[in-house]
Amino acid sequence: MGASLNEIKQRIASTKKTSQITNAMQMVSGAKLTKSEAASKSFQEYASKIRSIVTHLVAAQLTDLEEVGAYAGSGVNDYHAMLTSRPVQKTGYIVITSDKGLVGGYNSSILKQTMKMIQDDHKSQDEFVLIAIGGTGADFFKARGINIAYELRGLSDQPSFDEVRKIVSAATTMYENEVFDELYVCYNHHINSLTSQFRVEKMLPISDLDPEEATTYEQEYILEPSEEAILDNLLPQYAESLIYGAIIDAKTAEHAAGMTAMKTATDNAQNIINDLTISYNRARQGAITQEITEIVAGAAALE
Repeated sequence: MGASLNEIKQRIASTKKTSQITNAMQMVSGAKLTKSEAASKSFQEYASKIRSIVTHLVAAQLTDLEEVGAYAGSGVNDYHAMLTSRPVQKTGYIVITSDKGLVGGYNSSILKQTMKMIQDDHKSQDEFVLIAIGGTGADFFKARGINIAYELRGLSDQPSFDEVRKIVSAATTMYENEVFDELYVCYNHHINSLTSQFRVEKMLPISDLDPEEATTYEQEYILEPSEEAILDNLLPQYAESLIYGAIIDAKTAEHAAGMTAMKTATDNAQNIINDLTISYNRARQGAITQEITEIVAGAAALE
């Protein structure tokens, strides 16, 4: 019985240490989540401004595109390539996952639903191109024999645009070079600290601009050197900002998932400690009762 008591004490001590670690990791993830939410809010302000400028500059083109049906995919190519739909021969997907574990079902949710979507929409690998952000996703697809056109690992907890510039620029360049004809981003959208939602957003061609929005703008721009030259530079930047926004959103959801996972682990550890403490007290009580019984029996034998 003594050995059993020592074993239970050791398990209680080791579980307490684990609980302290998971609790610390929960607080770290919570701090990262707060920073990510602030960064995401700041980015939304930037995204709103650049969207307003782009919409204003291309308003006339968007109106013409709707009139001729090119914006809906008629194949008219007299406008910027990033605004005009073309026949889809190959689809590009950017899949955003984490580099490490300890984030609950965050990665499995993204990968499971992305794989289902690909299997439902494509008959062979020749019909799609994958770009992986995060080691978990890259390793997952490679293990299943799916080629990765580009991958990025080791993003910081609060990624700057400079960190993702290379892969984001590569994605827009691949679209312009017709490596694929449309581009989607697959990731978990952050709703709150307890909830995230799998989301697939179309990034290219740019199809979320409403020409009617331009009618609400009172300011006029003085353009130098020309509207076409500005759009040639601004539209790729706008597309890149959309992808970067998805990355920030995904990182925020990742930190929320990590905080939730560590909280669950801490709560489970505390439950185990409570159960072990009850077992220890029962074993100790049993040992004391047995000792008393042996003493009483020994005393009776001497009478």
